[in-house]
Amino acid sequence: MSKTLGVIGLGSMGMGAACSAVRNGITTWGCDQRPEARAAFAAAGGKAATSAAELAAHCDVVLVLVVNAAQTEEVLFGEQGIAPRLAAGAVVVCSATVDPALPPVWEQRLAEHGLWLIDGPVSGGAKKAADGQMTVMASGRAEAFAAAGEVLQAFAGKVYRLGDRAGVGSTVKMVNQHLAGVHIAAACEALALGMRAGADPAQLYEVICNSAGMSWMFENRVPHILAGDYRPLSAVNIFVKDLGIVLDAARNLKFPLPLAASAHQLYLATAAMGLGSEDDSSVVKYYAALAGLELPAGAEEK
Repeated sequence: MSKTLGVIGLGSMGMGAACSAVRNGITTWGCDQRPEARAAFAAAGGKAATSAAELAAHCDVVLVLVVNAAQTEEVLFGEQGIAPRLAAGAVVVCSATVDPALPPVWEQRLAEHGLWLIDGPVSGGAKKAADGQMTVMASGRAEAFAAAGEVLQAFAGKVYRLGDRAGVGSTVKMVNQHLAGVHIAAACEALALGMRAGADPAQLYEVICNSAGMSWMFENRVPHILAGDYRPLSAVNIFVKDLGIVLDAARNLKFPLPLAASAHQLYLATAAMGLGSEDDSSVVKYYAALAGLELPAGAEEK
């Protein structure tokens, strides 16, 4: 029996996942507060719902790809929440980056409605989501994966089954965000250092991408800086939140994270400059302001 997918949150990742599922022949409903996002999804062959409650009436598997834990809880258990509206046996995949202590609580509450939870944070960025190649770091009961069937593979390139309990997926995502946040901050710092010392930033980018100092984040984010394009594929405020989650968890574990703490301060400083909604590569603007650097200008600034 074929499954119907619902995607709540048609942002850069959610839209990519939903459209990938449509391309793979999965009947897919999408929901977002923004009418333009719903219209774009409908134009791509999906079915648009104006509320999570409406979407729940049609779906066997629901991917919740919103910003944070508060939004996830509202989608699940709020006034228009899906928990009391999904049919028994349905699967909810929660994919926001959250404190790993929360998914086990959601799993228990959903079970009271006869529903399964997969703790399934995602990674890969907007492009991999659009290509159906994002990574899902999933954990949950075997029954939850069985009930989801092949739906996860319809929107992801890699689905890692990391354990039989909720919380493990979010733990692995937390580690990923630690590394991603530190690597972006380091990329911005290193590029600014090179520019201050007189290196051409475009040449610097090419050399580092072919040298041992290259990271995926350096290769991916520095082109934003070279193009002067800070439209948010992933905003500064995302890492204010995510590294905050990392540091809170480490504090509870009595585990020191000096690199993550330093990177977090850089995102906070960049947000304090009024740049929190810009692309996370805007951390370079913090260094530019300190050092009086002239960054490459975007087309709209020339």
